Parts: sequence; structure tokens; C-alpha cells
Amino acid sequence: MIRGSPTVQQWVDAAPNRVVDLSGAAGLLGYATLAWYSRGTVTAPELWGFLALIGWTSLPVAMVFACFRRAPHRLPIPRLLIWAALFRLCGPFGVPLFEDDWFRYLWDGYRFMATGTPYGAAPAEAFADPNVPTAFQRLLDQINYPDLPTIYGPTAQYAFLVSHALGPGSLVPLQLLLIGVDLALIGLLLQVAPAGFVLLYAWCPLVIKEIAFTAHPDGLGVCLLFAALLLRRRERTVSAAACLALAVGAKVFALLLAPFILWRSPPRAWLAFIAVLGLLYAPFLAQGGSDWAALAVFAQTWEFNAALYGLLALWLPPLNAKLALGAGLAVLGIAYWLRHQRTAAGELPRGDWIYGLCLLAAPVINPWYALWILPFAAIWPSWWAWTAAWALLLSYVTGANLGGVAGLEAFAHPAWVRPVEFGAVFLGLCADAWRRYSPLAHPTKRTSNG
Repeated sequence: MIRGSPTVQQWVDAAPNRVVDLSGAAGLLGYATLAWYSRGTVTAPELWGFLALIGWTSLPVAMVFACFRRAPHRLPIPRLLIWAALFRLCGPFGVPLFEDDWFRYLWDGYRFMATGTPYGAAPAEAFADPNVPTAFQRLLDQINYPDLPTIYGPTAQYAFLVSHALGPGSLVPLQLLLIGVDLALIGLLLQVAPAGFVLLYAWCPLVIKEIAFTAHPDGLGVCLLFAALLLRRRERTVSAAACLALAVGAKVFALLLAPFILWRSPPRAWLAFIAVLGLLYAPFLAQGGSDWAALAVFAQTWEFNAALYGLLALWLPPLNAKLALGAGLAVLGIAYWLRHQRTAAGELPRGDWIYGLCLLAAPVINPWYALWILPFAAIWPSWWAWTAAWALLLSYVTGANLGGVAGLEAFAHPAWVRPVEFGAVFLGLCADAWRRYSPLAHPTKRTSNG
């Protein structure tokens, strides 16, 4: 180093806003390119181009995190939020890549508006219906599993309805709604998590891709669940129970943390939970439909990108594998719940552990399921969770997205994908264990033998 030249840390300390702005501009260019690329302006989008752009957008967050790792208090929060919002606003200018769930969202919004319920009838039943507008007939042709009724809960359905009312047949209103919800979640995280790790969530490519570009409603459920946890921490038990019910109505995953919110709450909180959940479902049940039938089919028959379940199913029938893993999760869940009851009042549950273990055992692991883990990973940082935020994107490497590789079915992966994907997460777990237990990771500590 030339004598007198500033170090990187001195440069960061002297101009923290400039560091964030330069990185943010690079990230924004990456997301704008991703939106342009998704539209097939030059050629049909390919998987490797998508993954290369994800790599591009990963570099700015890695640089800012590294620069402020030792001085997170100097991280300019307003600028972090501005760039996070700008990254997300690129999503509505693009087209969802390697995803077709969004056709179902638009169809559900249309059916909700037209008939008063999105439930009961499968999309296939409307194929020959002359009353369906032409634009929605084209949507019908793109819906996956058209013989099944919708799997999305009532909270998500109300979001689809609002989106349809604002722009029938357009995904943009739903994207903007979910972007607003995700920014609200970032605001909640800033109340309880270190700013440097909130940065990892706010600028995370997986989060931005799955919410802003693809409009997965998991973000709605996660935000409501997190609001319920923080309200419970402040002893606002009725509001917490109501938010929990709305979260369950968005995605059934929220039920996993229900015991931590409702236990030791007064009866009025339990009544609020039951009442809100009942109000969500009652109008649809009165018309003879809900998401339960499709959820049952999903639980019984679907398998994609499974980890432990995929291994166990090689030796056991599918039902036995699910029962064995379910029993193991129940034992671990009860053990953790009992441990949590002995902790200080108001301590948030380790949602990263709970959702991480459930996904590890699940028959289906879609990349957007990581949205349930990452807010908790901002509070309790870990190598494994943030590695998963990038590794799970490899699950898009399927036969369909590779353009029909010979001998590979549409939702099948090449043989290398799962070992690399879950191997990376395992290495992250090993790094966490070494950091926590190895004396070499804590050289200032005295060892047991002095």
C-alpha cells in the first residue's frame, strides 16, 4: 500500500453514503437488466442468463455487508431502504421468469370478483365457458394443474381480489401490493435485528425475485406473522392473535409458530384468533369451497426438490417416510417449545430453526419457502440460512427450464443439483458449528485445560 493512501475501512468511514449509493446503483442496474432480460427483448430468456444476473445483483449486497461488517452503526438506513425499494420496483417492469403460479393468482382474482369465491371449481371447468373473457381464457391456458381447485388461502385471495379490482388481468397491482408489504417487513426487522443483517434481507436477490418479480404471496404471510410475534412481545395479545389468524389465512406455514403466540394468552386472544380465522373462511365455506381440498392433494402427492424426504423415500414408501419425518419433527418441536418456555419473557422463537427443519424434511422445497426463514436469519445470523438464500435458486435448474434436456422430465433436476444445493447449506451449518464451538474461532477464550 502506498504510504498515506486511505484503507478501505477509512474510505467507508469517511463516505458511508457514497459506498451504499455506488453499490445500490450497481444493484439497480442489475435488476433493471433482469427486468429487460425477462421480457425476451433480444432472445428468449435462458436459465444461465438468469443465474448470471442473480450473481450480478449479489455482488453489491456482499460488498456493502463486508464494508460495514465491523461498523454496522454507520450503515445509512434511509439509503438502504431507498435502494431496497428501487430494486423491488424493477419487478413490475419485468415478467416472472421460470414461474407460472402467477397465472393462477390472476385467475383467482377474476373468479373471486365474478362469482364471489375463488374456491370450489377447478380452472379446467371453465375451458369451454363462453362467458369467460378472452384475456382470461389465455390465462387459463397457462395455469398449472388446472384440474385442481386453488391452493391459496383466503388472506391471499383478498390480495388477489384487490389486485384484480385495480387492474384486471395484470400482475402489476399485486406486485406493488406485495412490495409494500415487504418494505413494511423490513421496517419491522429494523426494530429487532442488527442493521447489517437487515441489509442482507432488504437487498437479497431471492427475496426481490420471489416477491417483486414473481409476486409469491408468502411475503404477505411472513409479514403478518412477524407483526404477530412483535405484538405478542409487547403483550398486545388480541392484536397478535388477529395478525396470526391473517397469516394462517395467507399460508398455513404460519401455524407452526401459533403455540409461541397463543400460549399463556388470555381467553380473549384465543377468541380473536378463532373469530378472525372463522371470518376469513366462513363466506367461502358457506359456498361450499376452501383451499383445504387442494392442500390435501398437495400434501399427499407432490414432491419437488426434497432433501431428507427424497433420501428416505428411496428406502421407504412415501407415507411411511412422511410419518417418520413428521414424528421426528414433532419430537424436536415439542422439545424446543419446552425450552422456549424457560427463556426470558418476550424472547422471539427461533423461526429459522423451526422453518429450516420443516423444510429439510418437507417433500417440496420451493425457493420462495426461504422467505419464512430469512427474517429470522436477520435476527440470528447464520451461515446456513444465508447460504440457503442463494443455494435454493439452483432448484430452478429443471428439465423444463433447461429447454427439454433428453431424458429429463419437466420438474426433474440434473443429478448434480441437489448435492450442490444442499451440500452448500450443509457446509454453512458446519461453519456455524465451528464458529460456535471451536476454540480456534474464539482465540481470546481460555480453553478448558488452560
